[in-house]
Amino acid sequence: MTRSVVFDVDGVLVHGMHHNSEQSRRWDTTLKADLGVDPSRFTEEFIFDIFVKKVVTGQMSVIEALERQLPSLGYKGSPMVFLDYWLKKDSVLNDELIEGIRQLKTRADVRLYIATNQEHIRASWLWSQCGLSQIFDDMFHSARVGVRKPDPAYFDFIAARIGPQDQQPLFFDDTPKVVDGARRHGWEAVLFETNTDFFAHPWIAAQGDETG
Repeated sequence: MTRSVVFDVDGVLVHGMHHNSEQSRRWDTTLKADLGVDPSRFTEEFIFDIFVKKVVTGQMSVIEALERQLPSLGYKGSPMVFLDYWLKKDSVLNDELIEGIRQLKTRADVRLYIATNQEHIRASWLWSQCGLSQIFDDMFHSARVGVRKPDPAYFDFIAARIGPQDQQPLFFDDTPKVVDGARRHGWEAVLFETNTDFFAHPWIAAQGDETG
């Protein structure tokens, strides 16, 4: 029976911000030295405000949002330059996990998807520049969907596109409230802390046994 296996990006596929701060890898540690922008202010005044409220749901482009906000943070350069810096710093793939997913891809009865709260440009960057298009069947990012996880409409959007399933989709995400939302939607959702949560999952391990 075919099964869909779904992965979050940050804290899962990418070594980035994780719900558990001890597992996080920050992209902005040299932001002040490199571009003159205080990372704490950027997080509070940009990420937690206009970015979360409008950019990741597709209501505003990240370039427009940066154009508006960066001058108040002391950055006078091009938002294109800032975004390029951000994208390159925040795209460190979890290679061990990616290799495990590549092995899973060899099975004809598995479909692989990405489910992430993400704006359009970074989603495209990860898909095309970081090679995720070579592994996954589709990416469902919040700017495409119009709502963020764990809104029920987010999971409805995915369900409409992947179609009827032989088994529950299996989902790995680092955020407890998202995991809870996926479970309410009927998915088997796993709280991802480390790669062991993927490799030691009984169904995942069984696939390796069958192909080994």
